[in-house]
Amino acid sequence: MNLNYLFSFTVVVALAMIAWAGIDVWGLNGLFCIAVPYVAAILFIIGFAKKVLGWADSYVPFRIPTTCGQEKSLPWIKQNKIDNPSTTTGVVMRMFFEIVLFRSLFRNTKAKFKDNYRLSYRWEIFLWVAALAFHYAFAVVVLRHLRFFFEPVPQFVQLLEKADSFFRFEFFAPFFKIGLPGVYLSGFVLLGALLFLLGRRIFLGQVRYVSLASDYFPLFLIIGIAASGILMRYFAKVDVIAIKEFAMGLASLHPKVPEGVGAIFYVHLFLVSVLVAYFPYSKLMHAGGIFLSPTRNLANNNREKRHINPWNYSVKTHTYEEYEEEFREKMIEAGIPVEKEQ
Repeated sequence: MNLNYLFSFTVVVALAMIAWAGIDVWGLNGLFCIAVPYVAAILFIIGFAKKVLGWADSYVPFRIPTTCGQEKSLPWIKQNKIDNPSTTTGVVMRMFFEIVLFRSLFRNTKAKFKDNYRLSYRWEIFLWVAALAFHYAFAVVVLRHLRFFFEPVPQFVQLLEKADSFFRFEFFAPFFKIGLPGVYLSGFVLLGALLFLLGRRIFLGQVRYVSLASDYFPLFLIIGIAASGILMRYFAKVDVIAIKEFAMGLASLHPKVPEGVGAIFYVHLFLVSVLVAYFPYSKLMHAGGIFLSPTRNLANNNREKRHINPWNYSVKTHTYEEYEEEFREKMIEAGIPVEKEQ
């Protein structure tokens, strides 16, 4: 039985409780709102740069792209120029669709035994939809938070906020204190997609079997971040002006401890800091690794161009002529034909 999700859940709850106790019990406001975010940012920058530079410095002696289409071959055989590119243009198109639309995940299939114990494969569209929803909602949430770091707020952030809060659920306002300025759909889409991905790992036996604590931890962590953010916006109101002054102080390296914000803000900030610090040292680093993956960013032109391994070193060769010269008499005695009798 895989109980890694319980361990990860416990760790995230413990982190939230540490932040709450650090503010309400120990009064360590300066530590949790100034020191921790700066340390997290430093760890993120160092870890991200180290990983990217390490990948960029790695040798790729052969073209090893993963392909799922017809390679460039004879003139009358149609090539799949996106899934099996042989030019730089094709690679750029493949990378674009992979990064923007998760093209490879779109073709994901699920294996299942039928009643007659025959293995069948089924297209699993829901994983692709959830992954796409999660990544785009997360990107929108991150971009929306830029309004806390700039004054005036950039125009594209204002447009993004208007688009994100296009739907207004004023009918529920008396119950949930929402209405103006509207509900940000990205936050709820993010939370819903995360719950789907988490439920898939917990309730699908095949996925649960191969899931580690490192797979559950970022899910629970981002769920905690999304839930605390939704709680601050719609239920436990906080002083947005004080938070913006604090965020701008952090960005300008003149931080001040915000006044009049509750412990929920510090829990949210601490979980975000943990995510930022954890990001470059986890599987989340695929966000940067996709650009440097030799299975994606190389053209499959092995048939038309020779690629020499840069690790090759000169070796002493032994030609057939030299071999025959050395063993001619023994070859003749053994009845092995030779090119020269003497």
